[in-house]
Amino acid sequence: MNDRQKKMLARIVAAAVLTAALALLPDIGVLPLGGIGKGIIYYLAVYVLIGHDILRKAFLGIKNKRVFDENFLMMVATAGAFALALYEKSGDYLEAIAVMLFYQTGEFFQSYAVGRSRRSISALMDIRPDYANLENPDGSIEKVDPDDVETGRIIVVQPGEKVPIDGVVEEGGSSLNTAALTGESLPREVKAGDVILSGSINLTGVLRVRTTAEFGESTVSKILELVEDSASHKSQSEDFITRFARIYTPAVCYAALALALLPPLVRLLIPGLDPLWSSWIYRALTFLVISCPCALVVSIPLSFFAGIGGASREGILVKGANILETLSKVRTVVMDKTGTLTLGVFEVSAMHDIHDELKTDEEEKKILIELATLAECASSHPISKSLRRAYGKEVDHGRISDIQELGGYGITACIDGRSVAVGNEKLMRRMGVEYCHCNTPGTIVHVAVDGKYGGHIVLGDVLKPHAAQAVEAMRRAGIRKTVMLTGDSRAVAEKVASELGIDSVCSELLPEGKVAKVEELMSAEGPKDKLAFVGDGINDAPVLSRADIGIAMGGAGSDAAIEAADIVLMDDDPRKIPTAIRISRKTLRIVRENIIIALGIKGICLILGAFGIANMWLAIFADVGVMIIAVLNAIRAMYIRSDSF
Repeated sequence: MNDRQKKMLARIVAAAVLTAALALLPDIGVLPLGGIGKGIIYYLAVYVLIGHDILRKAFLGIKNKRVFDENFLMMVATAGAFALALYEKSGDYLEAIAVMLFYQTGEFFQSYAVGRSRRSISALMDIRPDYANLENPDGSIEKVDPDDVETGRIIVVQPGEKVPIDGVVEEGGSSLNTAALTGESLPREVKAGDVILSGSINLTGVLRVRTTAEFGESTVSKILELVEDSASHKSQSEDFITRFARIYTPAVCYAALALALLPPLVRLLIPGLDPLWSSWIYRALTFLVISCPCALVVSIPLSFFAGIGGASREGILVKGANILETLSKVRTVVMDKTGTLTLGVFEVSAMHDIHDELKTDEEEKKILIELATLAECASSHPISKSLRRAYGKEVDHGRISDIQELGGYGITACIDGRSVAVGNEKLMRRMGVEYCHCNTPGTIVHVAVDGKYGGHIVLGDVLKPHAAQAVEAMRRAGIRKTVMLTGDSRAVAEKVASELGIDSVCSELLPEGKVAKVEELMSAEGPKDKLAFVGDGINDAPVLSRADIGIAMGGAGSDAAIEAADIVLMDDDPRKIPTAIRISRKTLRIVRENIIIALGIKGICLILGAFGIANMWLAIFADVGVMIIAVLNAIRAMYIRSDSF
């Protein structure tokens, strides 16, 4: 609770005690000045104590020609109630004070609820590091501002400290708490050679990290920028409520004025009828209190703000309320393959050995992978790295000589005095070697020894562990169609799509081909249905921008993809896609609930007030009570979790 809220609470308590004292005193007239309107001076003092800020805002609004707002409504209603009590000489001023007191109580709860949701998000996103431990060339450690650390410098992260800048672990091992980035509660183990992201918290060992980005381009800075910018993008619902309030508030003011004047004037024209001025003015004042649009104006933006906060708790960064609203309408999800549904890491999936002597012997297959690995050992290509992982041993460079890399073909080398060629079909044809075609989907690496074909190795991209589960969860979340776009061959694409249960697949696409395909799919959508594209590479940036909703993988995704996307998944887990969709729909459901609650209850009470059935106490419930209900309902969006679906 901040200082302003504490002061407001103190005013509410003081005003409540004084109001109770005035109500319980048997005869206010026995007090000094009691003869002035039966002690109205005391009621006015309490009224000013609790409502002086509302009165000030109302007068400022009138001065600035922004008359019709909730402050003006409350001023007119309560001042009118005072005037009526004075006119009728009833001495019943408590009603006017109670209206202002309960209104301020509702404002306090609203302020507290909004502040709490903001603090929850601020605490969640409190990942900005205060300093970095920079290692100087002489080995000394200096605490510096993270902005002052250049790319390629060594920083030291002690246990309990935040990782200030993205980098690669040079030395040490530890467990990292990445909950603020990914929503994952389990610690992540890291060792030398692993990439770590800023915003993580080092839990155990000391890490020496070589920075790979400046602080302004690091993960923590991007997250903070995304969250801060998200509040500036209003949804269609918020824009509607803003426009609605601008029309609604003046309309109810004029309606209340008509209610106060027209019926008495009509009755005045009929001989023998009392115009009942005080009765109709009281109805009009009640009408004004009921009509105050606070519940709508406050709860709708708060619902979206809370929904964005709830998504960030799950490691899903949404760039605005308008994005969250559009996401709820998505019915088609289009996904890139590599890096989105697969790890983008090749693994040996099959080896076909056709050696003359031992075609099925495992030893011959080991020889095949060994020859391919030794030949490729000098290459930095992903295929070379995959072969080395499959080989699983240290490469003996003394066995290798005369390595020649032939661009677009493969590699030739002399291994143990034998001529070895490793590459694609074009290399085999170039060397005049008869090779076997392979029907297994994947990248085929052919191996020839001394001009004779030795066999081939099949490399396949590895599916992400939960990719199939994610596709199924999308279907349960109401996604009618899933599509995979890839630049890979048709055989590979169809194999992956079949394994994951994807509805449609388009292969061998260039980046511009992906954009054209997404535009084609968007044109086939219904007028209210939206399409989301999920990707991670720099080549996905154009299509991420073109889709109704672009979703980027934030952990492994390129800067261009993250910049172009509307939503960023911090842990690259495709299961977060259906989670984000469900959160958006739950948030929109809460928004609609608040609109129905606010307009429904207010509509009923307005009718009752116009017919004289509702009094000021019911009006207070229709205003303050409904506002508190709507705000508490909006806060629910902050605590939507994936395990609740």
